[in-house]
Amino acid sequence: MDWPRQVFRIAMPNKSSMLQKEEPHVVIIGAGFAGLAVARGLEHAPVRITIVDRSNHHLFQPLLYQVATAALAAPDIATPTRKLLWKQPNATVWMATVSRIATEQKQIVLNGITLDYDYLVVAAGMTHTYFGHDEWARHAPGLKTLGEALDVRRRILRAFEHAELEPSAKRRRAYTTFVVIGGGPTGVELAGALAEIAGRTLARDFRRFDPKKARVVLIERGPRLLATFDESLSAKAQRELEGLGIEVRTGTSVTEVTEELVEIGDERIATRTVLWAAGVTANSLAAQLGVAADRQGRVWVEDDLSIPNRADVFVVGDLIARTQDGRPLPAVAQLALQSGAHVAQNIKRVLRGMPKKPFVYRDRGSMATIGRHKAVAEIGRFKFTGIFAWWLWLFVHVMSLVDHKRRLTVLFEWAWAYFTWQRRSRVILEVPTEIAEPSAVSLGRRVMDTPPRSTAVGLRETSSEKPQVKAMLG
Repeated sequence: MDWPRQVFRIAMPNKSSMLQKEEPHVVIIGAGFAGLAVARGLEHAPVRITIVDRSNHHLFQPLLYQVATAALAAPDIATPTRKLLWKQPNATVWMATVSRIATEQKQIVLNGITLDYDYLVVAAGMTHTYFGHDEWARHAPGLKTLGEALDVRRRILRAFEHAELEPSAKRRRAYTTFVVIGGGPTGVELAGALAEIAGRTLARDFRRFDPKKARVVLIERGPRLLATFDESLSAKAQRELEGLGIEVRTGTSVTEVTEELVEIGDERIATRTVLWAAGVTANSLAAQLGVAADRQGRVWVEDDLSIPNRADVFVVGDLIARTQDGRPLPAVAQLALQSGAHVAQNIKRVLRGMPKKPFVYRDRGSMATIGRHKAVAEIGRFKFTGIFAWWLWLFVHVMSLVDHKRRLTVLFEWAWAYFTWQRRSRVILEVPTEIAEPSAVSLGRRVMDTPPRSTAVGLRETSSEKPQVKAMLG
């Protein structure tokens, strides 16, 4: 008879929990592409998983600039981490701040709690660097988190609102001048989206000035845009941007950023909106691993992605410093996904008593969109531009979203924007000054200040208010 066995299982609920406590504990720091890939790769493994992140959501960073430019709403590209892992019984999600890693003791400290591990996976990602000019951060926000995307969107939309009320033509011109620093994919996509907002989306919304006359300047310190792409694609991207009226400055370094201007050499550009897409550095937790790092602070790892002399600690995603075929591995989403899945497989191999395998990165290509029907893509030996590259970019990014609901939502928003030239997420969100959240900087990520609020008279901005952006949206 089957029923006695059924009763036995119900009557002994503690047996499985006792066995579970004996299972190896895998702690994952970071719920981005890499961290999530590790957790999902260990779904059926005999381990306990704790995934720790400052935010409560997994963020699809490649589309973050679309939240910043009002094309998408924040929840369109962010999914609660608990929702993604709720069907995985061996995974626990902690929203907490990691303050210390102690590899010798096999512990991490978070929110005052000490957590032991058997295997540690550091997937904390990268943050902004201002090349020794941290004072620029207040005037030139970067784009790594939802909070920063909402901050950028607020700055862009408020600039147009200020211009509508500004009686001085000179000051109105400064409000409608946008400077993007950094000519990588994020900078190129931001600049193209800004030109589209001014030239199409907001063209009929204002009465006292013409948004079409807005000025967009893209500054790149290197000799060309999109330095990781083929030179022909970089040249094509620059021509497309210039065709949209964007001023592209290559081989030019920024020497000063203030509330009212950007200085490049002897030239001063009057602007009230500066966006930073120029540089990144490793999460500060990487330094606590006590191993060699590159100039950006990324960790030099072994072939199996463990750190030297610590077979139980792995580094994945953007934090990896490693060369393959004579070239450094790129800090892109594909590296995060592949490295995360590989570490999960290696942990399972160790549990089975098998040797770990070396990691080999497979380049699936690079792409960047510039505007409607304008994009560049490089996949192996093949290079694409124009409308085909644009449709390819759309397809790849939609299919890369983590669930069907967000794919449908993003498709609808893009279809609406395509046929109407309108962007639906154009509400300016303000954060009350008195709202403060403990632990402003955690997991090495800087929480950027919002721009100072404007006064009622003359719209002169003051420096007395510094509301912080704390978006914890699901």
